[in-house]
Amino acid sequence: MALQPDDVLDARGLHCPLPLLKAKQSLASLEVGAVLYVMATDPGSWRDFETFIEQSDFELLSREESGDEYHYWIRKGAAVI
Repeated sequence: MALQPDDVLDARGLHCPLPLLKAKQSLASLEVGAVLYVMATDPGSWRDFETFIEQSDFELLSREESGDEYHYWIRKGAAVI
């Protein structure tokens, strides 16, 4: 079963910390429980998103590396950004 995002963020070509900052902005506009799908090319985003999720009420549903791209599916929790 493929995850169906409520919003998509194309952060490809952006360098650290912009993919994470843009994701935080997108998550702020979503309802609790909504899923954000993020595409990024910055290798540092792998660590950045992992750390962000560990320190928040958000849930990293899935992440994958595909060539030089990184894909993240994040469910918005009740945290205030």
